[in-house]
Amino acid sequence: MSGLPNLTRALELENPVETSDGAGGVIRSWEVLGTLWAEVVARTGREREGDGAQISLTGYRITVRAAPVGSTMRPRPEQRFRDGTRLFRITAVAERDPRGRYLTCFAEEEVVA
Repeated sequence: MSGLPNLTRALELENPVETSDGAGGVIRSWEVLGTLWAEVVARTGREREGDGAQISLTGYRITVRAAPVGSTMRPRPEQRFRDGTRLFRITAVAERDPRGRYLTCFAEEEVVA
């Protein structure tokens, strides 16, 4: 990958929070950690059947500025990005460049057709 990424989309980084439902289960909600400027590039797409509906699954490569390891603003798997009503579930994170200035987040978006 050459050149600098074009960080033109503001994405909210969200972290899952699980609380007891009082009946032995958990309720998952999401807390917003902050906003990151990103470059979002579609990679692959496919469709699958799920619960009687067609589901479109698209992979994305999302590039953001790096944050130090341990920072709440450093994306990690199981978190997600939000762009309005669109949700991108982060599956993996890697350094984009040898100097560690940017991170590449591999993410998936599901859309029920």
